[in-house]
Amino acid sequence: MSTTICQVMGFIVSSVGVVGCIVSTSMDMWSVQDLYDNPVTAVFQYQGLWRSCVQQSSGFTECRPYFTILGLPAMFQAVRALMIVGIVLGILGLLVCIFALKCIRIGSMEDTAKANMTLTSGIMFIIAGLCAITGVSVFANMLVTNFWMSTANMYQGMQNVQNRYTFGSALFVGWVAGGLALVGGIMMCLACRGLIPEESRYKAVSYNASGRNISYRTGPYKVGSGYEPEAKSRKGAGYEEAPRSEDGRRSYPSKYDYV
Repeated sequence: MSTTICQVMGFIVSSVGVVGCIVSTSMDMWSVQDLYDNPVTAVFQYQGLWRSCVQQSSGFTECRPYFTILGLPAMFQAVRALMIVGIVLGILGLLVCIFALKCIRIGSMEDTAKANMTLTSGIMFIIAGLCAITGVSVFANMLVTNFWMSTANMYQGMQNVQNRYTFGSALFVGWVAGGLALVGGIMMCLACRGLIPEESRYKAVSYNASGRNISYRTGPYKVGSGYEPEAKSRKGAGYEEAPRSEDGRRSYPSKYDYV
């Protein structure tokens, strides 16, 4: 029962993590304009992985997608790739995990096959969570570097002062989603151990003798001539001992005696 609960909980937690990764990737607030020095402004800017938006004080918002790919920074493209890889692996892990659930029976699937599928989905969830956490962390590092560079230019009194950007809500959603996917993958790997049958865990090889067990006793060795009569003979129902002649030999009836 505990194995089933662990597997189902891992599936639910991983599902929430994968959905969170999708939501985080599609959000536009990966970086938002810092309003610390200018709390009252007519224009508020924020950017995402796919487009940049401008919100006016009147409430009108205009978003413009990135029409170029080669013009974007290399780290920015790497973040995109990591988030997409994490989402793809998470979706594939969910599909595999659905068929691997112990509470769902599909044909005559054995527990060993379900255990292998559970382990595969757990590894996919772990990799998806690591990709999401890595992508969000790389983007956050870019924001921190640009923030301090903009702050240094501002204090130096440069005329062309760029807007400073800070962490957006999508970063926190991505960190939480990646952590949930990672935890769900670990739970699936732990549930895999309970799905393996006991006889397949410890495989022992048994050797059986082809004949009967023969016990040998130690004692003096007696050499026989080969012509001595048997000491014991088996007697059963319907068995009659043949009569003996004068010289001690047994006489057996011939085929003419029955005529």
